[in-house]
Amino acid sequence: MDAVNAPGFTLRQLAYLIAAADAGTIAAAATRLHVSPSAVSDAITELERIIGEALTVRRRAHGLSLTPAGAGFVERARTLLTASRELETALQGSHGELVGPIVIGCYPTLAPTILPPLLDEFGSAHPRVELEIVETTHDALEGRIESGDIDIAFVYDTLVPGQPRRRKLFEFPAHVLLASSDPLAAADTVTLEDVVNRNLILFDAPPSSEHTLSLFAARGLRPRIRHRTTSFEAARTLIGRGLGYGIFVQRPANTATYEGYPVVMKEISPAVPPVGIDVIWSALATPPPRVRALIDFAQSIPWPAP
Repeated sequence: MDAVNAPGFTLRQLAYLIAAADAGTIAAAATRLHVSPSAVSDAITELERIIGEALTVRRRAHGLSLTPAGAGFVERARTLLTASRELETALQGSHGELVGPIVIGCYPTLAPTILPPLLDEFGSAHPRVELEIVETTHDALEGRIESGDIDIAFVYDTLVPGQPRRRKLFEFPAHVLLASSDPLAAADTVTLEDVVNRNLILFDAPPSSEHTLSLFAARGLRPRIRHRTTSFEAARTLIGRGLGYGIFVQRPANTATYEGYPVVMKEISPAVPPVGIDVIWSALATPPPRVRALIDFAQSIPWPAP
């Protein structure tokens, strides 16, 4: 590009503006960027001077918000920064070689199923792709795909934050988990009416808890919750000790808890709608080749059948 026609702003200024817009405050953006708040504030001020228009509204007690012009500017700035990073990455590898980072978001309960083949098989096939894992819950994932903080994520399809692009990988129906000593363990299937008046060990992490309670609500039932835990393995351990039953989508191959107590999975009758496991990515920008390759690879894996 002719230097005369070069833009007056820098990519760093764009990055600082985007970080401030995503964080909501100058201080939070500075923390994320590992710079001083004055550096972020000065960069935005200079950017607004160059553009000739206010892009932000900064109030000491209310943080930072974007003006209408600023919102449009930030979305175009995201595209420009993504393109600049891809240009830098493309120059680092040989023709056709996939190079660069991919930040993968994954619900903790899906991580043991999803992550091993990605890190092992895809990682071995593309050694210059840097796979970074972010285990995050549904509520903490919101906004991170759209902001570019996470490239792709593996989630349950029952509750997906935002409006990302998505592809289904596989699906499981929920099941009832019981201690092997439970009288219902000998049954072929279990109805929700069979367990509704017994003690429920609720895996209390979104979207799992919402899904479990919705199954009962759909049949006009209200379960009796004895214990809540955000730990999947803790819930299984309590169930293995006979303190209650649980309802899960996850189907680990190990039929014993951490303490060694055996547990059994029983299908629910009548059958409940299956829960899909999706890979999602931003609808705001075209994913780079390495991310597209990972999406295609995830779809090619023979995931476990229910």
